[in-house]
Amino acid sequence: MKIVIVGAGFTGVQLAKLLINEKNQVTLIDNNSETIRHVSNLLDCTTLCVDGNNLETLEELGIAKADALVCVTESDEVNMITCSLVDAVYPDVLKIARVRNYAYYLNTAKAEKKHANDFNGKHRPLYGINYMIHPDVEAAEAIVKAVENGAIGNVITFDNSDLELARIMVFENSTLDGISLKEIRTKTDLNFLVAYVEKDGGASLPSGDTIIKSGTTLGVLISKKDIQSMLALCGSVQKELKKIALVGAGKIGTIVAENLIQPAKTGGLARFFSKRSQEFVIIDTDDVLTQAAAERFPDARVMCADASDESFLREEGITSFDLAICATHNHELNMVLAAYLESLGVGQSISLVASSEFAAIAEKLGVDVAIPLRDCVVDSIMSHLRGKAVKEIHTVTTGDLEIVECEITAGSKVLGMPLKDIPNTGSFLVLLDKRIDTDTYSIANGNTQVYAGDHVVLITRADDSKKVLSYFAGKD
Repeated sequence: MKIVIVGAGFTGVQLAKLLINEKNQVTLIDNNSETIRHVSNLLDCTTLCVDGNNLETLEELGIAKADALVCVTESDEVNMITCSLVDAVYPDVLKIARVRNYAYYLNTAKAEKKHANDFNGKHRPLYGINYMIHPDVEAAEAIVKAVENGAIGNVITFDNSDLELARIMVFENSTLDGISLKEIRTKTDLNFLVAYVEKDGGASLPSGDTIIKSGTTLGVLISKKDIQSMLALCGSVQKELKKIALVGAGKIGTIVAENLIQPAKTGGLARFFSKRSQEFVIIDTDDVLTQAAAERFPDARVMCADASDESFLREEGITSFDLAICATHNHELNMVLAAYLESLGVGQSISLVASSEFAAIAEKLGVDVAIPLRDCVVDSIMSHLRGKAVKEIHTVTTGDLEIVECEITAGSKVLGMPLKDIPNTGSFLVLLDKRIDTDTYSIANGNTQVYAGDHVVLITRADDSKKVLSYFAGKD
């Protein structure tokens, strides 16, 4: 693919790295000469210091023959205008824009929903943007998903399935401590699959000889109803989340609260929330934000206070809460505060952090779930860049591995082939298969055969992702 990226900040550079590793032709532009000078020494791609919102410049760079345009500058307006300009002349180019103004995002989403039947493929997308990505929305959705799954670790769920991929740590002297993966079946009758193993700061695909040790983190594909039993095997216990403290009443905190408080009232999160005893507290140091939160969420207890003040925490009983969600825009504060709250007695914690590197640090500090904001955005954009057959992508830890959901196309090289017969040098593992005739996921095994229209979820080394997808999804 030929992809033009406008904006050489963190997100633009991370996208470029991933796309270059997959042998795509990447052009990265920015109007800051110092930024371009720096990234030109990091990346093996075309880098230019020019204005991205100039159609003539983009044409000189070959936008007419590009497959996609990704706009991730610091200016929402530049991102949106650039996509609009390109769409007016080159409508077949896929256009993705990151926006941080929630009003732009929300109004666009409302308009698309309201006029969905009117559009029906007959009109160009609003602003000429095929996919609008809002960082706060991506991060909030990741936090909500973590809470819905008990804050046991980063969890990936699958539509119309009770299966989930949970990230679970193995504790000392637990049932699994010290045994190999091929010995697990002698310890339990649970139906699950170990997708990956994290240790010493890296992640790898497992084999039967992989030894599980305390401190190791496993990516386990398992039914939601069996998660408690799996946690017990690993030496941990999932608790009901009756009392939740949310630190941060800004945009991310508001989106999180909207998704957690209302569903709890209707039993939507009954698996973790007790409707009769749930207590939801929102804390922020900003008086304006807390006043707005108090009006918006009358069932929550909203306080304007410093969440790092131990005397306040003890006086209000926060130290006995089951879960603390730290979602302010100060990512370093979130990380430290989450660990601090757990040290005072809070049961579990979720922290919004800047990137996967900080997520690793947060977990070493004792934070249960670290949500890397920038990586959520990169994953979302990459999902749209992999072609129509690729439905979703999630990176594991520092990006060593990728979990990909894709559709099997008629051009796939594996049609009707048992998975055990697919050439595999240990570069991937098929986790799930959703048959087109049943629309339900099942855990894959060596005898599983896939056909056109099926969906598979697989995990692969990031460097091998494009090659592996060519086997399953074919050429899009």
